[in-house]
Amino acid sequence: MNFHPGEDRLSVGLLMRVCQQEVGVEIARAAREKIEQSRSYVDQIVESNKVVYGINTGFGPLCNTQIAAGDTRKLQDNILRSHSVGVGAPVPLDIVRLMLITKLQSLSQGYSGISTEVLERMIWHLTTGYLPYVPSQGSVGASGDLAPLAHMFLPLIGLGKVWDGNNWVETEAIFQKEGIKPIELGAKEGLALINGTQFIASFAVLGLYRLHNLLETADIIGAMSLEGVLGSASPFDPALHQLRAFQGSMHVAHRLRIMLKNSEMVASHANCGRVQDPYSFRCMPQVHGASRNAWLHLKELTEIEINSVTDNPVIFSAEKTISGGNFHGQLLAMPLDYATLAAAEIGSISDRRTYQLLEGDVEGLPKLLMRNTGINSGFMIPQYTSAALVSENKSLCFPASADSIPTSLGQEDHVSMGSISGRKLNTVLDNLENILAVELVCAAQAFDYRKPMKSGVILDACHELVRQKIDHAEEDRIFGDDIAVAREIVASGELTSAALEVAQSNNINLKGDLYESFSLS
Repeated sequence: MNFHPGEDRLSVGLLMRVCQQEVGVEIARAAREKIEQSRSYVDQIVESNKVVYGINTGFGPLCNTQIAAGDTRKLQDNILRSHSVGVGAPVPLDIVRLMLITKLQSLSQGYSGISTEVLERMIWHLTTGYLPYVPSQGSVGASGDLAPLAHMFLPLIGLGKVWDGNNWVETEAIFQKEGIKPIELGAKEGLALINGTQFIASFAVLGLYRLHNLLETADIIGAMSLEGVLGSASPFDPALHQLRAFQGSMHVAHRLRIMLKNSEMVASHANCGRVQDPYSFRCMPQVHGASRNAWLHLKELTEIEINSVTDNPVIFSAEKTISGGNFHGQLLAMPLDYATLAAAEIGSISDRRTYQLLEGDVEGLPKLLMRNTGINSGFMIPQYTSAALVSENKSLCFPASADSIPTSLGQEDHVSMGSISGRKLNTVLDNLENILAVELVCAAQAFDYRKPMKSGVILDACHELVRQKIDHAEEDRIFGDDIAVAREIVASGELTSAALEVAQSNNINLKGDLYESFSLS
């Protein structure tokens, strides 16, 4: 199966499958014809001496400086060199792949004046794994992600560095090894390569992919914690949630209800004297659901973006070119900031559940989740780590999109800072993986104290998965090692996969009626 840029529509799920090389990339004939037609329009503009921004003018505040026809190629080479000013650590290789794929999708629609030779070289980088070096900082998210995109395309002209599977290597050395020659860029091509939101969009896609898993995982771990404190399943009754019919809360309530169905632990306290549980248990549908709604909003907007033309100027014909603002990142910057808050809130409520598990106020659950405390500190200190990460996430929730610093001598007087929004979301997700890992370790420990009672088959299977890798503790040990193992269980999606597998094998509808809205497909 191949993805055909410029023809096939990308979803977040399909884009990630292309990124993970489960799906190949091929430019189909119809797209080639559009690309070549657009390229011919640019050639006509150059020959006619018609003044068009970026084709035969300077860039930014130099837009009124006309470039001689003989210098238009040099102009495109220079733009990659001059705009390669990124700093900081390199972005993850998955981000580079996503940037290449989304750039192919934008350029292949036939409005950018690019050549098929350039696009084929981009596919070569994807298929060989010689991925360009892209620094993480330097984009203000407005005239396109200029600096990171310039770095990504330096290898086209034989400059920059690429990944050889082990190290960053000078592009020139790889070209010599592979018998590859640099590309001589034509008019408009350099500008087409660096104008666009592919850096922002790629962080959005990776964030959506990771946050989807963590939202699914938080429901499972939250349900395990609820079993540990002998919490009630009645707040997840569908009749209650139909009275306030937010998609996210209804979806989460369904999942929790299904996971707790037929639980002996739930049944064991049916007639107890407790009236209601703390909010961190009782309000999981509302809080997890609000974050689900934010995720859904970001997904809808991101899927528009990754299928859009974000170049400037846009070439409609030799006679019609439009210099507009399709490169401006505000349309993703704001929902990325919203999603960052949504992710942080999942960590905040998770930490509250961990704290409740440690208090020892529920019959049968020892304080600090260990019987012989005093000489042992039990699970007191893992919650410190969780609290520290929750607090750090709060400091990362200030919206990057609330800021704007003029650039380009005032030509670009409002910028989105969406690149920061995208990176920040993924930093919060790094912390969230560890916060949920702490809750998972504590929830599994509490779950042990409810044995030999059984939960529902899904939660029992998830608990068994944890216990295959992390032992029950009745004395202190290096709990940091347990947290590291739990984080891998969380981040890998292993817990969510186990839950789905058990649900399917037992004909349990864990997905619910709203699953399609909240899926990655």
